[in-house]
Amino acid sequence: MDIRIRREEETDYRVVEELTREAFWNLHVPGCDEHYLVHVLRSHPDFIPEMDFVAEVDGRIAGNIMYTKSRVVDEGGGEMETLTFGPVSVLPEYQRRGIGTALIRHTREIAVRNGAKAIIILGHPHNYCTHGFKNSMDYGIGDSEGRFPYGQLALELERGVFEGKKWKFYYSPAYHLDEKAVEKFDSLFPKKEKRYQYSQEEFSIAVRAYLG
Repeated sequence: MDIRIRREEETDYRVVEELTREAFWNLHVPGCDEHYLVHVLRSHPDFIPEMDFVAEVDGRIAGNIMYTKSRVVDEGGGEMETLTFGPVSVLPEYQRRGIGTALIRHTREIAVRNGAKAIIILGHPHNYCTHGFKNSMDYGIGDSEGRFPYGQLALELERGVFEGKKWKFYYSPAYHLDEKAVEKFDSLFPKKEKRYQYSQEEFSIAVRAYLG
């Protein structure tokens, strides 16, 4: 399968929102909010437009990745800028075929060239450990409250950058969404059934799990 990766363009916006909705619908909760997240990220000051890419297969957009600025703060108050990606969206019929991997690898290489120190995300370890991510506890990085979430994962781009200090991670407030705004935005799309599936229970367990 030939995968072409290119920057997202304004004419792609609606297509990317639609594919994101398809990718996440009923996955974590009944319905989803990731398509609204994609919509609002583009206008947020923490959004990094030069790290916004789509993946095409046979001329069809099948995947997307977006990045925001994030940061870690050490015990002395010193800050270091980091990168965070999410959502990574792939149409269901193309999942597990290397598209998400291609998008992550492509953007990781750009991040390294641009001198980024690390990428920190919130995600399922099963999906990201293959890319070198470890639980942030391994680098002494807690969340804003000093806890170590199961799904808070870090990838060093500069080796040893976290050594010798304890850190707290702060992701962009762009990820804090208004539920009413999500519902209003979703009403602009074709109606889909919201329903329960087992992956929602798995997600509920994961987001409440902490290490240490």
